[in-house]
Amino acid sequence: MSFRTPGSLRSVILDDIRGAQKMLSGVARMTAMEGSRHLSQLVGAPVHLKCENLQRTGSFKLRGAYVRIAGLRQEERAAGVVAASAGNHAQGVALASSLLGVRCTVFMPVGAPLPKVAATREYGADVRLHGHVIDETLAAAQDYANETGAVFIHPFDHPDIIAGQGTVGLEILEQCPEVRTILVGVGGGGLLAGVAVAVKSVRPDVKLIGVQAQGAAAYPPSLAAGHPVSIDAPSTMADGIKVGRPGDVPFKIIGDLVDEVRTVSEDALSSALLLCLERAKLVVEPAGASTVAALLSEPKAFEGPVVALLSGGNVDPLLMQRILRHGMAAAGRYLSLRLRLTDRPGALAALLLALSEADANVLDVSHVRTDPRLGLTEAEVELQLETKGPEHCEQVATTLRAAGYTIMA
Repeated sequence: MSFRTPGSLRSVILDDIRGAQKMLSGVARMTAMEGSRHLSQLVGAPVHLKCENLQRTGSFKLRGAYVRIAGLRQEERAAGVVAASAGNHAQGVALASSLLGVRCTVFMPVGAPLPKVAATREYGADVRLHGHVIDETLAAAQDYANETGAVFIHPFDHPDIIAGQGTVGLEILEQCPEVRTILVGVGGGGLLAGVAVAVKSVRPDVKLIGVQAQGAAAYPPSLAAGHPVSIDAPSTMADGIKVGRPGDVPFKIIGDLVDEVRTVSEDALSSALLLCLERAKLVVEPAGASTVAALLSEPKAFEGPVVALLSGGNVDPLLMQRILRHGMAAAGRYLSLRLRLTDRPGALAALLLALSEADANVLDVSHVRTDPRLGLTEAEVELQLETKGPEHCEQVATTLRAAGYTIMA
């Protein structure tokens, strides 16, 4: 299988994806399909999670990168390949190049998470840090390709890439033949386009739904306009789908085959990541959890059985820590309070005892005794509490009021 025309808008057909599947045999894993009892109860129908977060390199990106590089002519391989990425695509291209014996250079932003930089180097790539935003990094990679003759490996806008990603769709049909709805996270569109071709060619009755972050949703306005539209300054914690413009090749496929593209909030993304960790015991990055976020946002909108594709699990530990805190706050698991106390010995201890009896875990306390707003015998306490959810938050507040405390905020 090969697509030779640079920048070609040639579409992808089922035979391309079946050819890619043969090519990937022994390279990419058939990742697990896990049922989710919690999500099934919310949706009112069986929900399964397709765990591409457990793929080699931690995401689906290896599939398309390998197919693209394997399809190069011998003289193209000799010139090497170059890519630009902040994470998943970088690792996919690096491993694919290593497996195929092709020299690989990867440009990454200066602020790229250190674990992703280290992993890309360990897979054999020559990593070069350039630019503070991905557009600058991309420009540097393209300049390098022009100067050296290296083949630029686009993350989503090439038929080989789409065919490789489409093998996920064939696996979904094999693992869950009764599926009625498939949800796929969308950035540039390579994964959704590939899955759409694979699934709709065999099962046109299956509903395909793309999911984008609200702050980086280029597909809804593009589909409305009938052509790819750029959005200014896309912003989301889901860096794997933070793309400002759809790819030309996937856009046409998605416009023809995908039933709907939805958007999800940052709160929904963080809540979804937390749910995957707590309920499914799966480490998933925000982009990978976007499909679960869509289910949490409107669970009764989907006909089951449903398959939610978890596209990746490469999340920086420090970012994950912040996201989990955000997710817990969105789920009502944190409570911030400000109270006035009588400034006397034992008053703070009594308050903490009341909180202990209410089964609230104190994370932080700020005790202010000198402030122009306070009376002569008053003190103010600001509390950060960990709770069990929204109902428990109400119970804690009710308990404190019943004990005579005035809650200021």
